Amino acid sequence: MRIAVVDKERCQPKKCGQECLKYCPKVRSGDETVVIAEKAVISEKLCVGCGICIKKCPMKAIQIVGLPERLEGREVHRYGVNGFVLYNLPVPRSGAVVGILGANGTGKSTAVRILSGQLKPNLGKEEADWEEIFERFSGTELLDYLKKLRDGKIRASIKPQYIETIPKAFRGKTRELLEKFDERSILDEAVEKLNLKASLNREVGDLSGGELQRVAI
Repeated sequence: MRIAVVDKERCQPKKCGQECLKYCPKVRSGDETVVIAEKAVISEKLCVGCGICIKKCPMKAIQIVGLPERLEGREVHRYGVNGFVLYNLPVPRSGAVVGILGANGTGKSTAVRILSGQLKPNLGKEEADWEEIFERFSGTELLDYLKKLRDGKIRASIKPQYIETIPKAFRGKTRELLEKFDERSILDEAVEKLNLKASLNREVGDLSGGELQRVAI
């Protein structure tokens, strides 16, 4: 089983010699393994994984990844044809901390977006309805979680990854920012636990990096 990933930003057919098309042995034999539209499109069914297109592409826009056959049909989300594919999801557990480790581009942010309800998984297709999603996760710990997520019984709070953007998005006192998002009325408790008392009456733009981290939490 092979996954062909084409970086849509790097792929520039009008600025290269279309080497992926020119040197593909399957194309030379008459197959439409590679088709050039606005971007290169690689047929994963026809691709033999020779790796020639990877080496010849001057834009370094192509990846061909070999995967175990057991993953076929186990896609959780895919970003279009020749786009990134996410397989499986971590399982959030009440009262526990779940860590997601991995290199850049391995799907950590996509997994978080799905588990927080920001992104509906498409199961590798153009779109999937919730019944298909529930069937896909039937018999797993994630089924109950996803049902609660769909029904609005779970709400996620996501700490910004780039804390330096907080002062750009909000101007005012730290207390005003925290009160704005204090939906559970636990401001005093949170301020105490995160040692933010001294920061409450300061401008958000004047906070240190460490203070911004705690405000984001």
